[in-house]
Amino acid sequence: MLLEEFNSADRDGAIAALRPCVDVTRWCEQIADRRPYGTIEALAAEAAGAAAPFTTDEVAAALAHHPRIGERADGSSREAAMSRAEQAGVDPADQAVQEALNEGNLAYEQRFGRVFLIRAAGRDAREILSSLQERLRNDAEAEDRIVAEQLREIALLRLKGTVTA
Repeated sequence: MLLEEFNSADRDGAIAALRPCVDVTRWCEQIADRRPYGTIEALAAEAAGAAAPFTTDEVAAALAHHPRIGERADGSSREAAMSRAEQAGVDPADQAVQEALNEGNLAYEQRFGRVFLIRAAGRDAREILSSLQERLRNDAEAEDRIVAEQLREIALLRLKGTVTA
């Protein structure tokens, strides 16, 4: 969607365009309600601080849409397509890394009660695995902050692919 189209869309249409970026209602509404934006950079700057900080419930709801690292999102939605593109560096052909990611995902879920989240775009499987193993050492409070930050990074990356100049 072009920035001009986003700016001129009705509120519901603007919010709907933002939801695949991150399904946090407060974030989508704040960005939509502060239109119009003169540039993509202004939109991204607003998005970087919108709904800050995400609440625990907002993070949990948004994570419900994220597949495990190393698993391909099913479906034909924009969000699923974005997720598959973001995880392009996770090569399922490397069986040892894939198995380690699967084990790490399970350990993370048991420790923190949610799916492991990392901005996967631009990272390969070994780098992601290293981050996963490192983050398993975090306490819950530190991990909550990291997950919220990663969610925001993913949202901004997706926003820049959703609304263009």
